[in-house]
Amino acid sequence: MNIFTAFPLEVAINVIDTVCSSTMYIGSVPPQITPDITKMNFQYMTPCLNYTVPLLKAEKLWNHPRFRKNRKLVILATGWTNTVNDSETIAMISKAFMCRPGVNFVIVDAAYYVDTLYKWSAFNTDLIGEHLAVGLQHLVEVMPFIEIHLIGHSLGAHIMGKAGRSFERLTGHLVARITGLDPAKPCFRYEKALPGLMRGDAKLVDIIHSNIGILAKRDPMGDIDFYPGGVHPIKPGCLSIGCSHTRAVEYFAESVYPRQESSYLGWKCHSWKELEWRKCDTLTTSTMGYVINWKAKGIYYVDVNGKSPFGKNPNSPKRGRLDCVKHRCKYKN
Repeated sequence: MNIFTAFPLEVAINVIDTVCSSTMYIGSVPPQITPDITKMNFQYMTPCLNYTVPLLKAEKLWNHPRFRKNRKLVILATGWTNTVNDSETIAMISKAFMCRPGVNFVIVDAAYYVDTLYKWSAFNTDLIGEHLAVGLQHLVEVMPFIEIHLIGHSLGAHIMGKAGRSFERLTGHLVARITGLDPAKPCFRYEKALPGLMRGDAKLVDIIHSNIGILAKRDPMGDIDFYPGGVHPIKPGCLSIGCSHTRAVEYFAESVYPRQESSYLGWKCHSWKELEWRKCDTLTTSTMGYVINWKAKGIYYVDVNGKSPFGKNPNSPKRGRLDCVKHRCKYKN
């Protein structure tokens, strides 16, 4: 899909975005399905067991015998129409993290509150984020020094932004890191109405943009913003906006696998024009994905392949993505 087919889609989405954001700004959102924190859960994923507890009883999860208290915590929130039992995003990222035994990997089960009318789902991101922060507050009461990394795709990125802000309000501390995977665009035009993810929501906010200007935000939003494949909304190897929107998830998941952390190399762009022309500073770099340069700031161009493996860093080890420990489960779910 070239620029002549992508442009009409961007214009149409801009109209939808303006209408949705304006109705929220003036407070005329129709009655929606309001999130009920008692129906929301954390799901702790391991190679052999998925363990679920309510957000309001998060301490049960943190005190679970298989929860490793000396390991960092990674929490994932997905986007619109994605539920914990039916999500391509969860499948890809959880599979990768099962190859990282040094991480506690948890999914936010927001029930059906992001599986309804899009405007309602977008509006629900604030309340879901607040509820998530309450669960995280329970965590730090029993594990005050744990490193927290929040990851969100599409609407999930904005859930994590709100969770980060609410967590700081509740505890006085910022979570370590929030990664936004192609944060959703429609309905997030006006910060006063629905702010979404932004710089300052965590000690480090990093963004991977893959369908810019259509389903996802175009402009830089974090401390470091990666633009794999450049500024075109359709990524290499894709023929649809949905494929491009999911690419951010695929890129990140690929970087989680052991020995794949340096698969994606970003070059710093000192201006948007440099990014458009892909004429960026090859001497100032950062890897993109699970492992990044925490001192890097600004926008970065990343060269990618049109099919898996997507990373093109010539210095990355040439090992397969499935090269991880085989787990022998001695107990049932």
